[in-house]
Amino acid sequence: VHVAESGGGLVQPGGSLRLSCSVRVTLDYYAIGGFRQAPVKEREFVSAIIAVDENRYYLDAVKGRFAISRDNGKMPVHLQMNDLKAEDTAVYYCAVRNDPFGSGKYYQLPEEYDWWGQGTQVTVSS
Repeated sequence: VHVAESGGGLVQPGGSLRLSCSVRVTLDYYAIGGFRQAPVKEREFVSAIIAVDENRYYLDAVKGRFAISRDNGKMPVHLQMNDLKAEDTAVYYCAVRNDPFGSGKYYQLPEEYDWWGQGTQVTVSS
């Protein structure tokens, strides 16, 4: 499984960015998670999309501002980030977890994911 993120950059507060996550995957069922890690902070869950039912999940702090999506169940997955705030500044990662039985379970912990991209920097600053 190969995972790659793109789309990070520098944006002013209130601005928008769209991150993309391309995954080469041959799994029947899986979860794709978005995480972020700011300096001296632990990696935290941001959003996830579950392949078996396309359900989506979000960190409370980004609900209403971020949206995870993909077209017709295909790659890439996009994370549209609107109304960005300084506290959104972090390296953003895409991760994949195998879900062999199609449970549709929702995973939030980094250690629950099997494959990771290299990350892309998002900086929100005026």
